[in-house]
Amino acid sequence: MIDLKQIEAFVWVAELGGFRAAAEKLNTTQPSISQRIAGLESSLELRLFDRGARGIKLTDKGQELLSHAQRMLDLRTEMLRAAKEQNAIRGLLRLGVAETIVQTWLHELIDKLHQEYPSLVIEIHVDTTSVLRQQLASFQIDMAMIVGVGQDPKEQCIRLCAYHLGWVASPELKLHGRKVSVSELGVYPVITYPSGSVPYLATREALLRAGVKSPRIFGSASLSTIVQMTRHAMGPSVLAPDVIKDELAEGKLRLLKVDQPLPAIEFFACWMDSPDSHIARVVADHAQAIAQQYVQSDK
Repeated sequence: MIDLKQIEAFVWVAELGGFRAAAEKLNTTQPSISQRIAGLESSLELRLFDRGARGIKLTDKGQELLSHAQRMLDLRTEMLRAAKEQNAIRGLLRLGVAETIVQTWLHELIDKLHQEYPSLVIEIHVDTTSVLRQQLASFQIDMAMIVGVGQDPKEQCIRLCAYHLGWVASPELKLHGRKVSVSELGVYPVITYPSGSVPYLATREALLRAGVKSPRIFGSASLSTIVQMTRHAMGPSVLAPDVIKDELAEGKLRLLKVDQPLPAIEFFACWMDSPDSHIARVVADHAQAIAQQYVQSDK
C-alpha cells in the first residue's frame, strides 16, 4: 500500500540525488528513507532508482513517475492550505437566476457572498427556468436558482422558497375591490410568464376550466414587460405579487379577488454533481437561508 511518506521520500531522493540528503531534509534516518523507497518499489512492482558505484539515478520509469509524485505532494499542500484558510472558497461561479428571485432577495445573497468570500467572483445569468436548466445540464453555468427540479440523476437540488401567484390588473380595468370570476378575466388577454412555465400552464388551465374556449395568453420572459403591459391596462396578469410590491403599494396595480386559487411556484437551487461542485453547494446553503428569512419577514 502506497502512502505519502513513501511518495515524499521518492521525490526528495530524486531531487537531492541521494538517500542521506533526503533523510536530512525530512529529518529522519537513512535506513528509514531506504525502507520507504523499498516499500514503494514493492507496491509498484518496479525499480525507481538504479544503484551503482557512482551513486543512484532514476530509472526511465522512475523519471516518468516523478512528475506524478510531485503533483500528489502539491495537492497535499493545497489541501492543507485550504484547511487553514477560513475563506478558502475562491474562483468563478456562473450563477443562473430566474427573474423572480432577482427582483426579491438576490441582492442580499450577493452581498452575503461578497462579505464572506471576497475571492469568489459571481457571474450572473438571468433567464427562464427552461433555458437555465439546459445551460446547467450542458455545464454552461455552475448553479441555477429555478422553478422545480429536473430529471437528471446527476442534478442536485435543495428547496429555496415558494411564491404565491396572484391575478393583478391596472385600476383602469375596474376589476379590483370586488370578487371577480376567471371567466370575466378571460374576456381580456392575460399576461404572464412564457409558455411552458408553471404560471402560464396554471393560467391556461384556470381559463379553460372556467369555460374560456380560446384563451388569449401573452407570455413574456421579461418581468418588466409583463408589468408594463399590465400597467397599461392591456389585460390582467398572473405573477408573484412579491415582485411588484412597490406598484401595489402605490396603487399602480391592484391585486384581484378571484374565485379560483392559483398554485404557488417553488424555487430550488440546483447544480450538477461533480468533484468541483463544493462551491455550488455552499452558495446553495446560503441562498436557502436568505430565501427562508425573506419568506418569514414577508409574513
